[in-house]
Amino acid sequence: QVQLVESGGGLVQPGGSLGLSCAASGSIFRIVDMGWYRQAPGKQRELVATISRGGIANYADSVKGRFTISRDNDKNTVYLQMNDLKPEDTAVYYCNANHKSSMFAVPYNYWGQGTQVTISS
Repeated sequence: QVQLVESGGGLVQPGGSLGLSCAASGSIFRIVDMGWYRQAPGKQRELVATISRGGIANYADSVKGRFTISRDNDKNTVYLQMNDLKPEDTAVYYCNANHKSSMFAVPYNYWGQGTQVTISS
């Protein structure tokens, strides 16, 4: 089992910045991809950004140029730096980790509990 714990959410004014982090713990063999997703009230969960173990990042069009995802493989931690925040970025942000329990195992997806990000003046 792998546990993901997010931190760093909160209330920020439009145009402000916020950083999220997510640390994985438990019986970790190898975490492959990590990422952030978000879900606004009344909407489906959507991808924000993902990052491969080798550091290749992928972003939703709505956050390109404003958000930066990074990771520390030694700490099994993924980060999301969010700049120039907009009211439409308001959502619960979920951490995701794709974990292999052994070399030939099929990866399994784990989710964090979510952290609220609110952009409002």
